[in-house]
Amino acid sequence: MSKDEVGTPTPAKQVPPSRAAVDGALLTHIAHGLHHDPHSVLGAHLLPPRSGSTPQWVSVRVQRPLADKVELILADSSRVELVQEFEGVWVTVIPAPHGDIPDYQVAATYGGHTSTSADGYRFLPTLGELDIHLIREGRHEQLWTVLGANTKTYETSLGTVHGTAFAVWAPSARCVRVIGDFNGWDGRAHAMRSLGESGIWELFIPNIGPGTAYKFEIQAEDGEWLRKADPMARRTEVPPATASIVTEATHEWTDTAWMATRAVSDPHPKPISVYEVHLGSWRQGLSYREAATELVEYVRELGFTHVEFMPLAEHPFGGSWGYQVTSYYAPTARFGDPNDLKYLIDAFHNAGIGVILDWVPAHFPKDEWALARFDGSALYEHPDPMLGEHPDWGTYIFNFGRNEVRNFLVANASYWFEEFHIDALRVDAVASMLYLDYSRNDGQWRPNKHGGRENLEAIAFLQETNATAYRRSPGVLMIAEESTAFPGVTAPTSGGGLGFGLKWNMGWMNDTLRYIEEEAINRRYHHDVLTNTINYAFSEQYVLPLSHDEVVHGKGSIFGKMPGDEWQKFASVRSLYAYQWAHPGKQLLFMGSEFAQRGEWREGGSLEWGSLDDQRHAQVQAVVRDLNALYTTTPALWERDFTHEGFSWLEFRDAGSNTVAFARYDNHGSPIVVVANFAGVPHEDYRVPFPKGGLWREVLNTDDLAYGGSGVTNRGEFAVQDISWGYASYSAALRVPPFGVAYFAPVQ
Repeated sequence: MSKDEVGTPTPAKQVPPSRAAVDGALLTHIAHGLHHDPHSVLGAHLLPPRSGSTPQWVSVRVQRPLADKVELILADSSRVELVQEFEGVWVTVIPAPHGDIPDYQVAATYGGHTSTSADGYRFLPTLGELDIHLIREGRHEQLWTVLGANTKTYETSLGTVHGTAFAVWAPSARCVRVIGDFNGWDGRAHAMRSLGESGIWELFIPNIGPGTAYKFEIQAEDGEWLRKADPMARRTEVPPATASIVTEATHEWTDTAWMATRAVSDPHPKPISVYEVHLGSWRQGLSYREAATELVEYVRELGFTHVEFMPLAEHPFGGSWGYQVTSYYAPTARFGDPNDLKYLIDAFHNAGIGVILDWVPAHFPKDEWALARFDGSALYEHPDPMLGEHPDWGTYIFNFGRNEVRNFLVANASYWFEEFHIDALRVDAVASMLYLDYSRNDGQWRPNKHGGRENLEAIAFLQETNATAYRRSPGVLMIAEESTAFPGVTAPTSGGGLGFGLKWNMGWMNDTLRYIEEEAINRRYHHDVLTNTINYAFSEQYVLPLSHDEVVHGKGSIFGKMPGDEWQKFASVRSLYAYQWAHPGKQLLFMGSEFAQRGEWREGGSLEWGSLDDQRHAQVQAVVRDLNALYTTTPALWERDFTHEGFSWLEFRDAGSNTVAFARYDNHGSPIVVVANFAGVPHEDYRVPFPKGGLWREVLNTDDLAYGGSGVTNRGEFAVQDISWGYASYSAALRVPPFGVAYFAPVQ
């Protein structure tokens, strides 16, 4: 103490300690963005109190390369100038009277312009210990909320701080930096910190918000620098650009009633009639928001219950139709941003139409800027080429046995259900995941631990995905495109099944098309191909697909597959659809097929909308519309799709006439009778078995003049007689149309 002239003691001036010493090599790593834990140096750090000293002090280091001057702005508006310590690293020491780190902002001056922001290196990690534990266990079911780019807001004494928390899993990286349009794609000032053995890197960057383009710059173990799109990105640039974009959910949903009903409904015993769409070529140039008017209205008018989109997750090559995904959490930017896609889905729901999305966890492309060798190691892909590469597609296969990879995919399924209100996922290429020897010759695969060919890790992944989806989002559907006879695809996981809700019936598709492509005169020799489909119709819960796969790669259109002259082709298309809608199972029809497009589908052009100027094409479209209207109002056609009790043959032996007849039943046993004649001639006075007597009437006939048919129909009500015929105790003599299908219902 010193004394003034009257002897009153005055405190000595508080002298701040010199800044905490930092090793020169460490400063070099910090300045160049090469340190695995930059937060240990940058930001604010309490200094150890000096002996005999009451106040504490805080050293503050910030990184502002190329700045001319750097200051701290404190809560009392005072300013403290920093000293440049080393190549853009600036430092000062400020008091901490109560032992707490005070709030501050950083003002950096560049050539006369000053920018002020919070210091990202003073914030705690945005992932908690529970988040990290769940990720390591592969059980973080809302992974998108903690990894990727998530906007954050913090309240401080200096005001509200807005920014974005970046987090990425890259366990083999030496260091990771965030680069983007906000830092000139130079990541030295935005190095991320490693969160220990989790393999997760994290950084909060103030003043970064929606619309910011970014990537992760990763130094691999061998020193190579990789520039990677964010695996968890929820928005991307429009291809061929490859950066990720920060986004926020701003869409206000209006489908509350739809979602509430979905949550308490079981979709399996409901009518499901699916219109499959490739959005880029349905009508070229449509955005998500434009489709919310044009496509929604079209699907509603035709009466489909669901629309199914070929993959909409971001993909670099349009020619892959979306089946080679690079950003699993980002809708393709070709048609708009994520909020625009939500607007489209909302519009479908408000029109009473469910939305199915194709999902592709079976493989991913090798593009160097995406998932492939993400941190320089085989991270998402299996390291063994016999397990990690698809020889047919030239793509990688996910490492389904790795916790974090499994978590990435399982959470992705939930993401589409929860964030986008998708009603069903159709899982592509399931067979390629189930079998270790899929598309491989001897010596190119190795058996599982039991000596079998099943991929046990992929099976476990599919079971977990399905169980999680149904638990978290009641009322949704998981649909398998599975082309083999793998047992239990739609059986519950509790009984060892895969747990899907529905499976594409590839057998029905192959058998039916093989039969229908035969000349009519030869079909009698292939009658068993037509009738055989019922033998396996109830082995799984099926969808009957006439999908995009059947109208590409030289296969021709549905119309082009039909034998005969023009009239016969149109008649055959109409009869095929009526037979499909009547057969046990749900229905799926690819766009353009509903009006008998002549040409094979081309993803580079729009559908042949001009063909609707030809009345014959419009009449096929009318049949599809009327089939949907009859189908959705006739429970016998869908309530018992998956059980023998919902179907009975009435006539299946008449190969000579190319004719079959069967009945479908609802839960109360009420029937509808279907007669299909695939011969080119009508059958007059053809006795048809019926399951019961009384008055009946024809409710649809594809040979009606209104549909372009020849008019072989049955007008008005008719009595079914007590005459045993075929497999029934009742029958009626009817007119059966050429290349035609007729539906009959009892008069109530």
